Amino acid sequence: MSTLHTVNKSPFERSAFISALNHLRPGDALLMLEDGVVGAHKSGAFAGLLAGAAAGCSVYVLVPDMMARGMKAEDLAPGVELVDYGGFVDLVAAHQKTQAWL
Repeated sequence: MSTLHTVNKSPFERSAFISALNHLRPGDALLMLEDGVVGAHKSGAFAGLLAGAAAGCSVYVLVPDMMARGMKAEDLAPGVELVDYGGFVDLVAAHQKTQAWL
């Protein structure tokens, strides 16, 4: 059973990002939205953790939230994919469960 994990808080603010990474299983997906998108920055403190924990999983960033925080696609860690709101809906539909990490 695959799970879509969503993180909407900055990893500098809360431990939700680390908790989500620790619960990823092969076939799962991680979607960073709102302030959670800063965890996907390629030069951020969490880029290495993201790359290691996401092996076998898909990792996404919600584009409008990324742009609202002044980030660009080239700022993202390798392997992070971009999705819009329609893509967000598709991810929810593609997974059996959705886990929101608060």
